[in-house]
Amino acid sequence: MYATKRSHHNPILVPYRDHYWESFATFNMSVIKKGKTYYGVYRAIGAADELRIPKQISIIGLGASKDKTHFEKCVPFIEPEEEWEKYGCEDPRITFFEGNYYIFYTALSKYPFEASGIKVAVAILKDLKKVDERHLITPFNAKAMTLFPERINGKVTVIVTVNTDMPPAKIAIAQVDKIEDLWDQKFWEKWYANIDKNVIDLKRFPSDHIEVGAPPVYTPHGWLLLYSHIQNYFSGGNGDRIFGIEAILLDLNNPLKIVGRTNGPILVPREPYEIIGHVPYIVFPSGAILEKDTLFIYYGAADTTTCMAHVNITDLIGTMRPKTSARWHFKRYAKNPIISRNETHPWEAKATFNPAALRIKDTTHILYRALSDDNTSSIGYASTKDGFSIDERSMEPVYIPREDFELKKITGGNSGCEDPRLTKVGKNIYMCYTAFDGIGPARVAITSITEKNFLQKNWQWEKPILITPRGFDDKDTCIFPEKTNGKYFILHRVGNEICGDYLKSLNFKTETIRKCIRIMGPRINKWDNAKIGISAPPIKTKYGWLLFYHGISKKSNTYRIGAALLDLKDPTTVLSRTSDPIFEPEESYEKVGIVNNVVFPCGMVEKDGLLYIYYGGADTVVGVATIELSIVLKVLTRDLKPIRPGGRKK
Repeated sequence: MYATKRSHHNPILVPYRDHYWESFATFNMSVIKKGKTYYGVYRAIGAADELRIPKQISIIGLGASKDKTHFEKCVPFIEPEEEWEKYGCEDPRITFFEGNYYIFYTALSKYPFEASGIKVAVAILKDLKKVDERHLITPFNAKAMTLFPERINGKVTVIVTVNTDMPPAKIAIAQVDKIEDLWDQKFWEKWYANIDKNVIDLKRFPSDHIEVGAPPVYTPHGWLLLYSHIQNYFSGGNGDRIFGIEAILLDLNNPLKIVGRTNGPILVPREPYEIIGHVPYIVFPSGAILEKDTLFIYYGAADTTTCMAHVNITDLIGTMRPKTSARWHFKRYAKNPIISRNETHPWEAKATFNPAALRIKDTTHILYRALSDDNTSSIGYASTKDGFSIDERSMEPVYIPREDFELKKITGGNSGCEDPRLTKVGKNIYMCYTAFDGIGPARVAITSITEKNFLQKNWQWEKPILITPRGFDDKDTCIFPEKTNGKYFILHRVGNEICGDYLKSLNFKTETIRKCIRIMGPRINKWDNAKIGISAPPIKTKYGWLLFYHGISKKSNTYRIGAALLDLKDPTTVLSRTSDPIFEPEESYEKVGIVNNVVFPCGMVEKDGLLYIYYGGADTVVGVATIELSIVLKVLTRDLKPIRPGGRKK
């Protein structure tokens, strides 16, 4: 579990109209620190020159910054001089190595552009004022070479993308005894003939494309490498390509060995400056700096501007490494599932899943969805004192379909009361649930019961009322346990997004949901790219409302869980959101059932510093899993300060 956050200053470098050489685009910056100054080399594209073919040629610019963010005094630094770069110098990566600065870049020697004219070159500098040497590196098609900042087992080591324009591309390691060997064509000819011995296989699917990103960053756990992973690059049209930034951890002594990897992208195009530009929907990693516990990532956005993001290195690497990742994820109860179907009870003979939960005093009360053989959903009851072992379970349903809008209209079809969420407000307990008559679309109904009757198991529920508009697919609803700015706030899911609405009161004879104020939506190229919806009602913390949500992926239709933090004073504002899933189907009871590959929580309680989530596994059984509240909050609040009762940050 980790949270990648964009700089509030993005884009940090934009085209400058008064500089003809960078008036069109400034992107793919690589950064290095010298003293107290950060220097960035970047690809610059200038205004069109009608007397030149091609009309626009890339060069490499240089800028300086005191704060990693604001780059000034930008000047053209590397321009085409040699025949092997006459049509452009692109995408630099800078490394300080054994007394010199090495800038590897893409050199273009042919126009119209073709693979045989796209190779890697290097510029060598003793300082950051002028280039002392230039050399052509690869005799074959390659891009994005970068140098490790120190020798590995006595060897000078580089990583490079080969055959970038002659698919399939390969990311590979090369090692030499002395730096000069890197521009020895004979070395590369021999190396290329045995390239498969040097390849790091990072593609997830055959149609994907990969490319080396930022120069490797040293950590005690391994070399951290950011790279570009592009889905559907070689299938379909440009509109099907999905860019993402991923990371791997390479063994310190054997860079061909992967010791950790993100399970998906840490950053995808989302913001307008990443979506709109010279080449839309692109985020491309080009630079990285590690300072204390924060990794700063520099990336090109839409091939137009340079942007920056950051992530806590402990969270990121802890999640990537198999030995430590468990701490950043939910831990299952060893005796799961805790509730399964009971064939002797017709109302729950087929399945028991998607439980709500509410802890009152020393007992956790669970209301779960029960499915009969004729696919009618009712609500059952169970309780536990320790949070795991079921102490009591009802013999009969505690809530059954009773209104026309939830009574079966099609024989054998799904209908009834589904997926409850519980919220205690004052002396009443409110239950939001999905009401479905088999025809649809499904709508949300709400009912309530006094706390006294609930604890006495006197199931005198109020008459349910539909609270979502007719004709809309609206599910996954809960009420916040207290007012916000004098109003009640309610979360719900319209289509594939999490929405919110404010209500003046909880008198649902007069109140209803009328608005879909968008809070969060799916993210392209991520585990939650199809649709999302809330899991359990949120928990209030001093930092914000902690909300878990489920996300569904398009390719696998797998349900996973992420976390977000909503502002205490304005819960429509997302303060932070995990980049990766923190819970996903792994066990057989989660992977195989009525609906495969599902973990679906509807209830969450906090007990002794642990968060307990109660979830449906594969739409068939109920399980429970825990995680330390402090861990979740640390990840989500790395850059946040607690909110005082009056609403001002400390």
